[in-house]
Amino acid sequence: MTSTVKADFFETVRERRAVKHYDASYKLSEQEIMELLEIAGSAPSAWNLQHWKFLAITDQAAKQKLLPIANGQKQVVDASVVVAVLGNLQANRNAEAVFGSAVQAGMMPEEIKANLINQIESAYANIPTVPRDEAIRNASLAAMQLMLAARAKGLDSCPMGGYNPGQFVEAFNVPEQYVPVLLVAIGKAATPARPSGRFPVSQTVVWNHF
Repeated sequence: MTSTVKADFFETVRERRAVKHYDASYKLSEQEIMELLEIAGSAPSAWNLQHWKFLAITDQAAKQKLLPIANGQKQVVDASVVVAVLGNLQANRNAEAVFGSAVQAGMMPEEIKANLINQIESAYANIPTVPRDEAIRNASLAAMQLMLAARAKGLDSCPMGGYNPGQFVEAFNVPEQYVPVLLVAIGKAATPARPSGRFPVSQTVVWNHF
């Protein structure tokens, strides 16, 4: 897949805004959406288990079904695509595929693979918070990368946490192994996003200890 847009990284970060109003006539192709998701999927993840699954909602009927679940937020129906970023509660099952390919490529000894898989399985089996924490943490990294990729391509996005996850799971038949993390609307802004301020870094950083 090739990109037709190049952008300065710092400009991309500074220009990204949560856009609420979209041009409903603007449509992304499946290929364009796949390219964005490919970039999102290059995000870092614990043990490289790639804890995310993307549900791309482009069909207008599906958007209308999502609208009341998302509290009537109109970007759901006007954006070109709404990507539901899901976290995999069973990402430990990806370990064999991830490390097996590394062994086959000569990049990892079999012994290290076995040790890593034992470490992962022990964490998932013995630490109750690990499956959900890792699912949400790592899927969130992919969601942020998705929004930056969209901005770099001249698109706009909006992360959405204001929806009913239980209703979403039921309406879209989400398997039990996935937990909804964020909805991300992507398209072309109809009106610019409202500027939002940020605390100065001097107010948000603590050096070495509290």
